[in-house]
Amino acid sequence: MKSVCVYCGSSPGFRPEYAEAARVLGATMAQQGLALVYGGGKVGLMGIVADSVLAHGGTAIGVIPDALMQKEVGHRGLTELHVVRNMHERKQMMADRSDAFIAMPGGVGTFEELFETFTWAQLGYHDKPVGLLNVAGFYDGMLAFLNHAVGEGFLKQVHADMLHVSDTPGALLGKLAAAPRVRVDKWVEKRDET
Repeated sequence: MKSVCVYCGSSPGFRPEYAEAARVLGATMAQQGLALVYGGGKVGLMGIVADSVLAHGGTAIGVIPDALMQKEVGHRGLTELHVVRNMHERKQMMADRSDAFIAMPGGVGTFEELFETFTWAQLGYHDKPVGLLNVAGFYDGMLAFLNHAVGEGFLKQVHADMLHVSDTPGALLGKLAAAPRVRVDKWVEKRDET
């Protein structure tokens, strides 16, 4: 594992624990020699994690759509900043440049990125580990809902277990580094129709 894509809010949120977790995640990644790949913003948790990586001598790679760059939310002090045409190019480049994924607290954009990456893993489009940094219980409700989906037969437990969860950055990075790179067939109970 050499690079980690971090999805997180363009807002810092109301709790100081969110910003502190972003600072610790950035510092820990830099200390472990892990490059940050993220959405390229200078605002919110995005900017905090990038600034922390850079302050600790690490590599920060941003990927931002031109429309957001023109709104002046792009971070111009990064190791690399790639300005792309649209969100689809952004997400594809971020995925291609990353060996693992972490979602921190954020809004619908963060949720969408997490679930798309999680879905790609479930479908076998990649075998990279996906992690959830559950700062201050932010994702407790979502985790309960995923368990509900398992209980209702819409998500297999083997797929739910592909999401690695921790409430501390160091522990989550350790889980992702130790995660086996295996592809799990989405249709694990296919019927023989011959």
